[in-house]
Amino acid sequence: MGTKYIFVTGGVVSSVGKGITTAAIGRLLKSRGISVVIQKLDPYLNVDPGTMSPYQHGEVFVTADGAETDLDLGHYERFLDQDLSGLSSVTAGQIYQAVIAKERRGDYLGRTIQAVPHVTNEIKERIRAVARESGAQVVVVEVGGTVGDIEGQPFLEAIRQMRNEEGREDTLSIHVTFLPYLATTGELKTKPTQHSVRELRSLGIQPDVIICRSDRPVGEDLREKISLFCDVPKQAVVPLLTMPTIYEVPLVLEEAGLTDYILQRLCLPFSQRDLHEWQEWVSRLKSPTGEVNISLVGKYVELPDAYLSVREALIHAAVAHQVAVSIRWVHAQEMERPGAESLLEDADGILVPGGFGDRGIEGKIRAVRFARERGVPYLGLCLGMQLMVVEYARHVLGWEDAHSTEFDADTPYPVICLLAEQEGVTEKGGTMRLGSYPCRLRPGTRAHAAYGAEMASERHRHRYEFNRDYEKILTASGLRITGETPDGTYVEICELAGHPWFLGCQFHPEFKSKPLEPHPLFRAFIGAAIEHRQRRQAEARALSVPSSHGG
Repeated sequence: MGTKYIFVTGGVVSSVGKGITTAAIGRLLKSRGISVVIQKLDPYLNVDPGTMSPYQHGEVFVTADGAETDLDLGHYERFLDQDLSGLSSVTAGQIYQAVIAKERRGDYLGRTIQAVPHVTNEIKERIRAVARESGAQVVVVEVGGTVGDIEGQPFLEAIRQMRNEEGREDTLSIHVTFLPYLATTGELKTKPTQHSVRELRSLGIQPDVIICRSDRPVGEDLREKISLFCDVPKQAVVPLLTMPTIYEVPLVLEEAGLTDYILQRLCLPFSQRDLHEWQEWVSRLKSPTGEVNISLVGKYVELPDAYLSVREALIHAAVAHQVAVSIRWVHAQEMERPGAESLLEDADGILVPGGFGDRGIEGKIRAVRFARERGVPYLGLCLGMQLMVVEYARHVLGWEDAHSTEFDADTPYPVICLLAEQEGVTEKGGTMRLGSYPCRLRPGTRAHAAYGAEMASERHRHRYEFNRDYEKILTASGLRITGETPDGTYVEICELAGHPWFLGCQFHPEFKSKPLEPHPLFRAFIGAAIEHRQRRQAEARALSVPSSHGG
């Protein structure tokens, strides 16, 4: 049996939920014993999102092999519970770059280079490449953007061609649309979906399945209407109501019969579903026995997608402790104002994530100091670890001008400096220290206790690092290096002795966290935050108990 391909497109509006739907489809197929890989086709001309502002694109997700990718790959990995490679992320920029490079080398033997067949052939080759590398039975391909976008047309044309080349029995087209609700008439409208399908059909693609996103229940009459006007069997018109949590989407689609329909349509073997663990996890997520407050101090907090994997990692860890996590989004610049410590007063734990640029840096340092002096559990990710070192140098060692050379090239105490391998690097795209690297953990430390192992492999995305020229004096008074590269070149984890839980890591553990396998550092951090909350509550109760002695 050859590889099967499922193509997922979107219509009516952007941000309709294609990424989550695609991830959920992957999870459902995997639950039936089918091997799956997912690929994202992004029509933008950037080679990758690595140089894009979070305001434009949300977080940049990094794969184990060092590819800077769309945040949807994070959803894919979390739902599939498996790692993906850079082949799972394809952009128009990569496609055109490859085609032009081939033309410059003379690979096309003087032929005129055109969108069809040269661009479309390159797209098809990328899709088939991920199938070859993974050996998966099914490749699920999500096309970014909305049907009708000019930049997406070459990708849709490539899909049209693949459906003919691979055969209709080996390909499936799923179209995700939105049913808007009109309050004035009190009804959901199907006309935008009809227009979207008509646009898709005009490009030569007849959808086999239509998934109808909606904020309100979709009645049988609407399913019949969509089936009639869009030429899709009624059982293939699948309602997808907005759910309280994205992790319910696979369960909703399974209940609607989508998995059985896909297996039947693609002639895949039927097997008993295995969603028990997922169902149990979702049940725990929806029925917490307590709560914990985590203050996340960042510069993009008005756009939570900039910290998407961090948010999900906190959720995974909280469910492991059977509590709900309440994330308090604290803007780093707000922390620079007088009295800003009040923003952190009710924090059970404080987290400073990664980032670039000097905006809000002093506010983040102030948050680190608050956590250190007040005994609040702290987790610093990448930049969050670097600022932990800067804060320690300034306020414990008394080096008021200590800084990272990223923000102050002339600092007399460059406790954070440019990686040696980054010297002379001028291009921005894909030139950082990227992907998975090993880390040796020091026994008897919080990091070692969290992992329960002496070695770990974690994903990186940075240019600056702990300056080991200052190691002896920094570690002489309480700062501890508890994780480093096996050859001892780079510092990977720092902790603070004598603090309930104070840890920073140079890597991005959030990229490896999965619902059924929360990351060890996040799990330990949430555990410490729960203990801190319980201590504070016990102290508050003790203060509220009236004295038994007469006055």
